[in-house]
Amino acid sequence: MTTKVIFYLLNQRFVENDKQVPEQAQQVMYYSLAIGHHVGVIDCFKKLLICAYEDYQKFVESFPEGEARRKFAGLMKFGEIVINSSHVNLLAKAMDENKANFAPQYQQWVEILMDTLASIQREPVMYIMVKRRDE
Repeated sequence: MTTKVIFYLLNQRFVENDKQVPEQAQQVMYYSLAIGHHVGVIDCFKKLLICAYEDYQKFVESFPEGEARRKFAGLMKFGEIVINSSHVNLLAKAMDENKANFAPQYQQWVEILMDTLASIQREPVMYIMVKRRDE
């Protein structure tokens, strides 16, 4: 059995509803989506990045001690982590400052993650779900 780490991007959300949401209520609906009220809300994820668990551990170890490393290391402790708009600045800064220390195989990961963090900054209801999976 091998263990993988899969980064999923919240690709789309929609409200399961027969009626069109009135223009005046759309901001309330978006706010509800952003704070996680999932009653009648369907999340659609797409796979962003898949890697071996051992490679993920080495990636995390290449960060200096600090909050960014602790955030990524949460996967090893809890089996999953969420990266949302509140983590964008912290993680983007850490990856940018640490890019010289990443092994070549992690450069592509950093590129994908940096692009995705920029997308999350533009659209704060997006987020990344990172999960550990045994196959």
